[in-house]
Amino acid sequence: MQNPSFDPGLTTQVIAPLRRIINKDGQFNVRRHGTTWRDFHPYLHLINLSWARFLGVLFMGYLVSNCVFACLYFALPADQLSGADASTKGGRFLNDLFFSSHTLSTVGYGNISPHGTAANVVAALEALVGVLSFAVATGLLFGRVSRPSAKIAYSRNLLVAPYQDGTSLQFRVVNRRANSLMELEAKVMLMMVDLTSATAQRSYNLLTLERDKILFLPLTWTIVHPIDPQSPLWGKTLEDLERLQVEVLILIKAYDDTFNQTVLSRHSYRHEEILWGRKFAPAFSVDADGDLELELRKVGDLAG
Repeated sequence: MQNPSFDPGLTTQVIAPLRRIINKDGQFNVRRHGTTWRDFHPYLHLINLSWARFLGVLFMGYLVSNCVFACLYFALPADQLSGADASTKGGRFLNDLFFSSHTLSTVGYGNISPHGTAANVVAALEALVGVLSFAVATGLLFGRVSRPSAKIAYSRNLLVAPYQDGTSLQFRVVNRRANSLMELEAKVMLMMVDLTSATAQRSYNLLTLERDKILFLPLTWTIVHPIDPQSPLWGKTLEDLERLQVEVLILIKAYDDTFNQTVLSRHSYRHEEILWGRKFAPAFSVDADGDLELELRKVGDLAG
């Protein structure tokens, strides 16, 4: 029985030009405006950055901190830092910068040392900043490394493929990591744009799957929606899917045995990513010893 149309939290309102609801990276295609500094959470921002940007932020923070304290040392009289004096101002600032990096990391080689109250106060403050900063950076690194996440790969295309005596909607997934995912559950939702009413609206339908749960995912999983008379895709052609701006929204939930936590993965296919009358090629084989060999690169390969 076809489920009634509902709003899963993605709004039924249509805004031109139409774009995909879920991006290829699994993030919702929503831009947030109107936030203030009170809504900004540094930890959440840094924990969600890409590794390249995260390491860049750490490096820039380290560099800026050293430069700020180096400027403070440079502003002090030359006799406040023993061993930092040089024949040129550039050389002295460079010595102050190196002393700042030693103090910030609490290394303290001893070749440059503070003398006088002002230099000792600045050095003590920098040492405190260094201890706190490295503690925060270590916590962020641990949070990023230990945070469970699913690395589920999806086939490049969604297929309308032969199925029993009819057809079905199919896509294939695979776990790209070596960890064990168990008790997987898939939910697939069809989004269409109703152009018959006076104001165009999105409609959503949960699709009935041949198998919406599996216990393990050591190989691939082909998720199949039979296109029968109860399916909202019954009688639809490729041109109909384009006219209705169809997008198939996918949510996969699994239990990560390594971290003992539930992980989620989102994906979507637009109507232009649907291929008609094709089948998936096998992505695994059996070697001479009887072991299964899985080719991750073949998750989206097509037969023929």
